Amino acid sequence: MAKNSQYICNACGAVHSKWSGRCDACGAWNTITEEAAATGPKRTSIGSAKGRSIPLTDLSAEDAPLIRTGSGLEELDRVLGGGLVPASAILVGGDPGIGKSTLLLQAAAAFARKGAKALYVTGEEAAAQVRMRGQRLGLTDAPLQLAAETNLRNILTTLENERPAIAVIDSIQTMWSDHVESAPGSVSQVRACAHELTSFAKRKGVSVVLVGHVTKEGQIAGPRVVEHMVDTVLYFEGERGHHFRILRAVKNRFGPADEIGVFEMTGTGLQEVTNPSALFLSERDQPAPGSVVFAGIEGTRPLLMEIQALVAPSPLASPRRTVVGWDSARLSMILAVLEARAGLSFGAQDVYLNIAGGLRIGEPAADLAVAAALVSSRQDHPIAPDTVVFGEISLSGALRPITQADARIREAAKLGFSAAFGPQGMKTLGDTPLKLHTYIDLNDFIHSTFGAIET
Repeated sequence: MAKNSQYICNACGAVHSKWSGRCDACGAWNTITEEAAATGPKRTSIGSAKGRSIPLTDLSAEDAPLIRTGSGLEELDRVLGGGLVPASAILVGGDPGIGKSTLLLQAAAAFARKGAKALYVTGEEAAAQVRMRGQRLGLTDAPLQLAAETNLRNILTTLENERPAIAVIDSIQTMWSDHVESAPGSVSQVRACAHELTSFAKRKGVSVVLVGHVTKEGQIAGPRVVEHMVDTVLYFEGERGHHFRILRAVKNRFGPADEIGVFEMTGTGLQEVTNPSALFLSERDQPAPGSVVFAGIEGTRPLLMEIQALVAPSPLASPRRTVVGWDSARLSMILAVLEARAGLSFGAQDVYLNIAGGLRIGEPAADLAVAAALVSSRQDHPIAPDTVVFGEISLSGALRPITQADARIREAAKLGFSAAFGPQGMKTLGDTPLKLHTYIDLNDFIHSTFGAIET
């Protein structure tokens, strides 16, 4: 009898017909392992009794969207889109030790305090260890159910009997299903367990939160199909040297993507930061060359952050280009535009760029703030501390309008800033609460802000 097996890459999840040393899909070496092929129930057609189609207008009241459940944690509810949607599946990833388990234990306790039945299932710790952490976080008064289990069959039986409103599974890599012949954490096990838990959430109306490990590149480990299975994918980010933590939504079927929630790690757990702009700028020193405040947008929230640049003569044949919190390719583009369009050469100088507070930004509206920080450091000319900068730079050196300029300006005015530098053509609603300086191109901005510059 032929052996029913398949060969799966543990790095990307690609399926191969035979073993090879290198995966053709992702290029990784020695990651292909033999696993038994998963067998599932016989599929039925869409016209069958269980899978019949119905008109959209015939949805009954039971099938209508249910009311979201708020946790009481405003930052978490913001990232979820206003609260937890019943029968939803959420995947949370983050670096080891960043605080995923702490966040979800606090969130589960918050839901329990609000009256929702919550169950926390741990596969990485003993129940006594979780209870000890709960005491340190001050959660002993929360009516939260706790279970320590890794067998998926036992977990589903418990969920069927308890019928909680929210169940946290920490983590999906430790779960194993007895009908899959592979080790826990393998591609087949992760895919099968995630599928079973997600299907259970849809059938029974239970909101399931899965904790996922991440790879060294920062991506959630396991096959990418897991991210497609769930409704929401959240990343918990933060630098170990900083006490700020960012909960970022990268996929959300029930709310805006790229929304963020800001937390501060303290001795008693994670505390919400309701005004992150003020906190990120609280440690800002006196005006210094290379320091610029950028008015950005994260999801639906305006956020002010400090961009720091250092330009110094380099003793090396190939000067350093070091970036923290921004795209290094974008920095190379800005340096090329400054040299080609403004005549400012950085070829013999080291360039260091940092987003203060451990933040990571990706919107092109930060181009002008980065260019201002680079020129300010190069010329040893600080920018006024009560000024915010934003704008996108094109390859021709022109400044392009950005979105949500009003929200950026209102946030800056609320924190006491009196001036803003940006491109012409921004859409603002009526009079702005601070003085707005607009520029046509990069040369216009540099000459107006820094005066004549020797190249």
